[in-house]
Amino acid sequence: MRLQLARHPITELRWGDFTRLDNTTLEIDQDELRGIIQGDQRIESVDLQLVRPGENCRAGPVLDIIEPRAKEPDASPDFPGVLSSPAIAGSGTSHVLEGAAVTVLDGTPPKGPIRSVLEMSGPASEHSPYSSLQHVVMTPRAQPDLAGHAALNATQTAGLKAAVYLAQAGFGQTPAMTETFRPVGPNEPGHEGLPRVAYVGQIFSRQQTAEVDEQVLYGLNTNGMLPVLMHPNEWLDGALVASYRTSVGGAETYFYQNHPIITELYRRHDAGELNFVGTVATISGLDNEDRDRGTQIAAHLTKWSLNADAAVLTKYGGGVPHADMAETARLLENTGVRTSVMVSDMSRDRRVESALLFNFPEVDAIVYCGGNDTSWVVPPVERVIAGNPDAAETLSVSHTIGASAVVGVSNSQGATHLRSVIY
Repeated sequence: MRLQLARHPITELRWGDFTRLDNTTLEIDQDELRGIIQGDQRIESVDLQLVRPGENCRAGPVLDIIEPRAKEPDASPDFPGVLSSPAIAGSGTSHVLEGAAVTVLDGTPPKGPIRSVLEMSGPASEHSPYSSLQHVVMTPRAQPDLAGHAALNATQTAGLKAAVYLAQAGFGQTPAMTETFRPVGPNEPGHEGLPRVAYVGQIFSRQQTAEVDEQVLYGLNTNGMLPVLMHPNEWLDGALVASYRTSVGGAETYFYQNHPIITELYRRHDAGELNFVGTVATISGLDNEDRDRGTQIAAHLTKWSLNADAAVLTKYGGGVPHADMAETARLLENTGVRTSVMVSDMSRDRRVESALLFNFPEVDAIVYCGGNDTSWVVPPVERVIAGNPDAAETLSVSHTIGASAVVGVSNSQGATHLRSVIY
């Protein structure tokens, strides 16, 4: 499981006659890209636009954001289980267009307020890493007779195909930098005597009903899923993609590709500060029985399969995932595995007691990242890219927007740009 990322920095996107890299500029053949997307018979048409950092622009609702990456032919597949048959991700060379993103807008009829907005300028943009990227913003339009879940499947798949197509421009080019993620695991030699640290991350919450074709883990919608051991490279290299409810979990595919906790544990592993022994992917339960089953198996795998001394835990979504994560941490602490958990602000009364939702004395290393009480009044913008006509009117005017509605700002899985302070 050796993964190499061949990084090609991108500072400009422009339309051209061919898709190619010209130093740090990516020229894109719009017709060819459109043809790849509309090669799926479920897609009737697609709108393609380029957006630059600092542009007075707002786009939404965002279904997913993907970093353009493409695997060399002798490597593991691109997004296995979604764009190909299931196969283990995480090995070989991936070409990465660093600084670029494919941003996919949801063109299905709205079912409520817009919960995921890309802000490229103004006060909210200062807190999102996505505002500094060069975006290909695409809005696939599904065939009108397609069921809603099938339209979302076609839309997300189109974004993944576009990301791979663009990144293939890096084939045969000399990358500016190559980053290597070396093998890790409970039996890897060379880190004896260092604290053995694992990561336990939720990838979905059964608070939400997964669609039958929702492609979260190797194309699986996670229904009936038990906690599973995963190599860290799998997270970074296409095993996981965003659910159809990015606004709930705050985890775009771009987030998984650049997972801050996994990459930080790798950095400290390589620096000889700790022994990164692996990861457990889990989901939060539907009821108490479901919670007991999932939390006990996750703790068991961390303690006995990874032989961890310590674990970092994160959740997916709201209050029920909060409780599942805390219970997993409690079980681990009681077996001698020290834990650190990341919690978001679940309160409306600004009291720490109601924000935490648990009170386990054993679980005392808590990263509190806030979220609910942060908002901005955003100004009108000159350019609006909307997934549907109803969204266009909302996006164009000045309004108050909460942190959780701006993609890239509020994230309870390690990528948040907020922190709560108690006065």
